[in-house]
Amino acid sequence: MGPVWTIVVAAGSGTRFGQPKQYLPLGGRRVLDWSLAAARAASDGVVLVVAPDQVDRPEPTADVVVAGDATRSGSVRAGLGAVPPDVEVVLVHDGARPLAPADLFTAVVAAVGEGSATAVVPGVPVVDTIRSRTNGVVDRSDLVVVQTPQGFTAAALRAAHAGGAEGTDDASLVEAGGGAVLVVPGTPTNLKITYPADLVVAEALLPTLTLGGSP
Repeated sequence: MGPVWTIVVAAGSGTRFGQPKQYLPLGGRRVLDWSLAAARAASDGVVLVVAPDQVDRPEPTADVVVAGDATRSGSVRAGLGAVPPDVEVVLVHDGARPLAPADLFTAVVAAVGEGSATAVVPGVPVVDTIRSRTNGVVDRSDLVVVQTPQGFTAAALRAAHAGGAEGTDDASLVEAGGGAVLVVPGTPTNLKITYPADLVVAEALLPTLTLGGSP
């Protein structure tokens, strides 16, 4: 398998949190630093996508820092534009998902390398009862909560973004273009920092985890 690069998406404004949570402290580092360190340990190169007003901020863990867009898909496209053309596998990871373990990155890269799918996503089973507002309770047995890092053949990810499509994640764009998506086991502790309480939980979990790029 050829070179692996990771795009770390950290261009969000933190509307639901109340501020850009990727720059807040967690375990003596920024939230973003944990995501970058994990990407660095698993990749040959790292592209960091940040808000335009942060693009000149030094980020020594990243190989390239680029300005993001108003949408997540647009930000991924900006990052993808900085990935060298000879790269064969691209991971996309949320900058606000600092607790992704090292073995999850390894599993995603390995699954892409096996060649049975052009997109690989970690997922954890849904444990809550899910109810549609109009159609009642939804069968949760075949549902998973999707996480990052998500992994792709570079060709499939570039093709999915070539037309400027928008989606809540990149695997859905690859699938919409006819690509095959494989779900591998995620981990329940790989939470995304969305609300202030999530940061409190992450701080409590941090000492119990083995993370990519842990000090």
